[in-house]
Amino acid sequence: MNPPLVAADSLATSFPSRSRKEPSVPVLCGISLAVMPGEMVSIVGPSGSGKSTLLYCLSGLESPTSGMVTLMGQDLASLRRPRVAALRRDHVGFVFQQFNLVPSLSARENVALPARLARRPLDAAAVTAALASVGLSEHGRKRPGELSGGQQQRVAIARVLAHRPDVVFADEPTGSLDTSNGAEVLALLRSAAAAGSTVVLVTHDLEAAALADRVLVLRDGSIHTELHSPTPDAVLGAVRSAGSALTR
Repeated sequence: MNPPLVAADSLATSFPSRSRKEPSVPVLCGISLAVMPGEMVSIVGPSGSGKSTLLYCLSGLESPTSGMVTLMGQDLASLRRPRVAALRRDHVGFVFQQFNLVPSLSARENVALPARLARRPLDAAAVTAALASVGLSEHGRKRPGELSGGQQQRVAIARVLAHRPDVVFADEPTGSLDTSNGAEVLALLRSAAAAGSTVVLVTHDLEAAALADRVLVLRDGSIHTELHSPTPDAVLGAVRSAGSALTR
């Protein structure tokens, strides 16, 4: 059996309080998980449950207070910052709500940018195929400002598809999109997992969450429920349960 590409063991983190006299504020409380190659896992939960913080810690964008995170089998805490950055550059793709495209570059240039930064070969055919797969064959020369929000997010997805990363982290990728464009983006993420990438998705969209192989429902920085091949109704019930527990 293949080892997990993303894993956490007793992961915890806290944020400093506004006053030195007050204790720090816990955000994640001892989370342990493993995500296997080709698996799509959604993370959902009430506002403030720690969803995005968990994603950032798993991807090495933030450092936890305690516990261990392994990415591609590497203990992130044992690596220097340049090595963590190189690990993300070579093996990880990101899709964020705000697209993170370079305004001065065309869609084609944005798709090719990670390979240029990593000094890896990426032929024009791969860029063309990636843009075609997201329905933007005719828009490769356009800059982000000339594209709609849905089109910009599809460029961001094409950037991931062109490089076929081992792991894709997506933080609310449909948050700025309408229903139709959001559904297209989610289908593309699902196809990335089907092609072998591990996908970790943070979302507030319960139907989006239900596309995953597993759903982790957070509450107060801990995993409240884990669902396998769930329906949207099952996800809704679990999130409602987590939310009501918050108010008890």
